[in-house]
Amino acid sequence: MSKPEFVYVTYIKTTPEKLWEALTSREISKLYWFGAHLESDWKPGSPWRIVFPDGRVADSGEIIECNPPKRIVIKWRNEWSAELNAEGFSRCTMDIEEADGAVKLTVMHTIDRPESKFIGAVSGGWPRILSNLKSLLETGEIALKSKP
Repeated sequence: MSKPEFVYVTYIKTTPEKLWEALTSREISKLYWFGAHLESDWKPGSPWRIVFPDGRVADSGEIIECNPPKRIVIKWRNEWSAELNAEGFSRCTMDIEEADGAVKLTVMHTIDRPESKFIGAVSGGWPRILSNLKSLLETGEIALKSKP
C-alpha cells in the first residue's frame, strides 16, 4: 500500500536565499500564513511550531534536516484538531532548486497512515499558503486574505 502524500511544485521568480528567508522567518511567515507565524532556530533536532495570532499552537514538531538554502525536513503534527492530532506525526520536505531564472519549490507532505484526514487537510491548505508565498515574493502582496 502506498503512503498517503501531498506534493506541490511551484516556480517563483526569486532567489533561493530570498525564498529560504521567507520560509524560515517569523515575521515574513505571518504575511503568507494568514497571520500565523513559524517558530524554530532551524537546526536539526530543534523544536518547530506554527502559532496562531491568538497564541494557540496550530502545529508542532521537530527539524529533521536543514540545509540552507536548499532543503528543510520537518517532523510535523497537528495540534488544534483532536482528530488530526490522533494521526500522529507526518513528514514535510521542502526542496529548493534554481530553475531557469526562477526557483523551483517542491513541498511533499507524507504520513504513515492509510486514508489520512491530515493529508486531506494539508492538500487544501498548502496551495493557499504557497500561492500567497509566491505572490508575496514576486509582487510584494499576498493573493488571498483569509484562510479557508
